[in-house]
Amino acid sequence: MPETALGLRFSVRVDRFGSLGLWTKCEGLGIEYDVLEYKEGGQNGFIHRLPGRAKYANLKLTRPIDKQSTRVAEWIASVQGEATRETAEISVLDPAGEVVATWNLAGIFPAKWTGPALDVAGNQVAIETLELAHNGFMGGA
Repeated sequence: MPETALGLRFSVRVDRFGSLGLWTKCEGLGIEYDVLEYKEGGQNGFIHRLPGRAKYANLKLTRPIDKQSTRVAEWIASVQGEATRETAEISVLDPAGEVVATWNLAGIFPAKWTGPALDVAGNQVAIETLELAHNGFMGGA
């Protein structure tokens, strides 16, 4: 049986700006609903539980810096002062570069970017982190 989870990467595309390159870690892809409880008079056997508002955590993407890192900086600079909401696509790629799964996100904008700690005396990989806020999923997945 092949090890499909080994060597996965994440491709990120923003509609107006294009590819932000490949990422090695993606956290926060999910949804949580507020649960509203309604106690119906005369019904003592249970409480109605209804879905309320959806909440989406920020996506946190991480990777070693590469040639696409300047593209991320350009995108962040282009939205300073006015956070233009875009649509984005996050695709999981297998080791051969084939798409395994894709999520399309609405209302996305960069919430936070952290650049690498640059220390020539250290023996560490220079890592960057990009946090994306969004308004939810648009199909796919």
